[in-house]
Amino acid sequence: MSRFLFVALGAALGANARYIVGLWAAGRLGVSFPYGTLIVNVLGSLLLGFFVALATDRLTLSPETRLFLAVGFLGSFTTFSSYAVESVALLRDSSMGNTLVNILLNNLAALIAALSGGYLARLVG
Repeated sequence: MSRFLFVALGAALGANARYIVGLWAAGRLGVSFPYGTLIVNVLGSLLLGFFVALATDRLTLSPETRLFLAVGFLGSFTTFSSYAVESVALLRDSSMGNTLVNILLNNLAALIAALSGGYLARLVG
């Protein structure tokens, strides 16, 4: 099977997972702030940090599995392009405060989550 197919399959699943999280967040937390994007950016960063640390330190995975999970699923699940567009919309339609909170939370929380994922992977094994 072509490596492109592994990426495509992972991406289809990741995009649908992102969509489900977005619907969940909108239904539970409202639509006045892009909570769904924030959640998937932080969760995706945590999961990718965890996966990369595990795959580097403890697991022997095929290139296809790495492509499926890291590039396909998690690459499609995280939504920094949506985050950028939503930040511009917040700047245009809302306040500078909401815009800055969105930018800071997405960036800082995602970085902390990626570091935490690596740390958790080291604790597991």
